[in-house]
Amino acid sequence: MRPTEEKTLVLIPAYNEGASIRRVVEEVRRRCPLMPVLVVNDCSVDATASEARAGGAEVISLPCHLGLGGCVQTGYKYAYDAGYRSVVRIDGDGQHDPGDIGKLLARLEESGVEMVIGVRAEGTNGGFRTSLARRIGIAFFKLLLKPILGRKVSDPTSGFVAVSRRALEVFSLTFPLEYPEIEALVVLQRKAFRFEEVESVMRPRMAGRSSITPVKSVYFVLHVLLGVFVNILRYDGTHGRGQGR
Repeated sequence: MRPTEEKTLVLIPAYNEGASIRRVVEEVRRRCPLMPVLVVNDCSVDATASEARAGGAEVISLPCHLGLGGCVQTGYKYAYDAGYRSVVRIDGDGQHDPGDIGKLLARLEESGVEMVIGVRAEGTNGGFRTSLARRIGIAFFKLLLKPILGRKVSDPTSGFVAVSRRALEVFSLTFPLEYPEIEALVVLQRKAFRFEEVESVMRPRMAGRSSITPVKSVYFVLHVLLGVFVNILRYDGTHGRGQGR
């Protein structure tokens, strides 16, 4: 373990992941025994909270359903206020391999960037591939984000990310509330923060099904498009006023 890992929080946002969350928490604690684990329970109606505690995680249960962004921001604010130097976020469905947490943290520390994204190395995942709809969405957003970010991003929808304390400071105050991964990249870019990528293993869900249905996929695309352009206008407008335009 690196010394900095003692100052790292593992954040798991969870909504109705009672069938898998305990195993995810236990695997994280087995692979990363020095890191505390926080599960932010988004008003689940199943046993997510009790299963997470049984696995050894600290649990914050939200009083109402806020969505993924609200969950993640709650965790980031908790970590920032508690003085953590970094946070690694993984999903509660078991698709991310906690064995890759060290890779993300090593790159975060060595590069000095504000975010490291664990991108799906599908060629080395034992044949596992994401759904066709998801692959199409990833390709679309890669094209959309390249001119905005000024660089290629391999997997803009990845929920496996490590962030520095500088990013925590920003994200604890402002964070997209729904489908936040893509909009968060725009927020980082507008703050002149940097990100890097490392390949990580992507696995099938341990249990249940994704909440992103075909109908929700259309809503997802439209919502994210709106959020991206609102963030562009917001930060451009703020910068413009600051420069006396």
